[in-house]
Amino acid sequence: MIFSFLLLGTLLSGLFAASVLLLEGYLEDQLIGSTIAQELDDYVMQLREDPSVVEPFYTRIQGYVTRPGDPNRSVSAQVRELDTGVHDVDLADGHFKVAVRKDEDLWAFLLYDVTDNRRLERQLFTALIGVVLLFSVLALAIGMWSSTRVMHPVTELAKRLEEAEETSPSPQLAQWFADDEVGQLAAALDAYAERMHHLVERDREFNADVSHELRTPLAVISGATELLLAQDDLPAKTRNRLLRIARAARQSTDITTALLHLVRAERGTDEGSESHSVADVAQDIIDLHRPLLDSKPLELRLEEEDRVSVIAPQSVIAVTVSNLVSNAIRYTPDGEVVVRVGSGRVAVEDTGPGIPEDEIRLVLDRHYRGEGATGSGSGLGLAIVKRLCELYGWRIHFENRVEGGLRAEIVFFGA
Repeated sequence: MIFSFLLLGTLLSGLFAASVLLLEGYLEDQLIGSTIAQELDDYVMQLREDPSVVEPFYTRIQGYVTRPGDPNRSVSAQVRELDTGVHDVDLADGHFKVAVRKDEDLWAFLLYDVTDNRRLERQLFTALIGVVLLFSVLALAIGMWSSTRVMHPVTELAKRLEEAEETSPSPQLAQWFADDEVGQLAAALDAYAERMHHLVERDREFNADVSHELRTPLAVISGATELLLAQDDLPAKTRNRLLRIARAARQSTDITTALLHLVRAERGTDEGSESHSVADVAQDIIDLHRPLLDSKPLELRLEEEDRVSVIAPQSVIAVTVSNLVSNAIRYTPDGEVVVRVGSGRVAVEDTGPGIPEDEIRLVLDRHYRGEGATGSGSGLGLAIVKRLCELYGWRIHFENRVEGGLRAEIVFFGA
């Protein structure tokens, strides 16, 4: 708004000044030029009627008559060389507007001193420049004052919106503003905040209820599966199927527990967690996944460079690492998947095809699945991992390895 006022004021005053200068120059050329040209024609006409008419002499107009080839020292060579018409000429004693008429039998010159006119033009130009600058300053001051007055309610609205507590059902902004455009905007924001609050609360309650209610049937499934796996006479196929059920039950239990912690943390009611070894959790995950590789030519192993302990629920650590391991196994047809723990981080490296560089930024989006994905996944696993990492202040990123494959890394602390 300030820039608009400044630009408008400067342009308007500049156009006015330019118009004045152009109009002044145009009128001078038309009036003086036509006047001295008419005076010269009248004088030549009188001279032809009465050759005894002497050359006119005035304070600012000088007239001379000569013959072609007959030099008249009163007329400078610079003027004598001009063609018929009206010209602007700078002479030693000033600036002149010269009317010239060259007939076959005589040449006539009429000089009009416009030195004072040029001086006045320069003064006028300087004055107009000052006026333009003055109007620009005034436009800037008016713009600043107007923008402050106009934007104050909007600034106040933004300030109160920032100060509103996230957990409040509505910031109640409309009560602080008049019933104008800003007041209507504040009322709309109040209504929108109310709807969003209810949606978020319903989402949190749903996640909490589902996570809580699923824990019991999952515990029953896990217990029954462990009892069945304890039998020694199970066929190999049946044991593999039970292992898949146990793995799925374990993952589902970890996810529901992690979601429950997520909801509690968002509400500020989550209690402190104990410290857990990332390598121990990763080893359990590897042990769960290794029997499910079947005949796939893929090596799955853990490399612990140094001990990394994280203060977080074990289920949260398990969900984050398990998703990275599951994705590495799903996208790697052969080779190896290595889980490296050390330096305050955990990294999962595979020998698969990797991810196109322009798609790496999309892997954490909801419902995103790579082109080589198999199975019936929903693409929500990494989105949940992203939320958990944001909640606990961890950093997660993906990069293609130089030797081939993908490296997925979670930084718990450190550089």
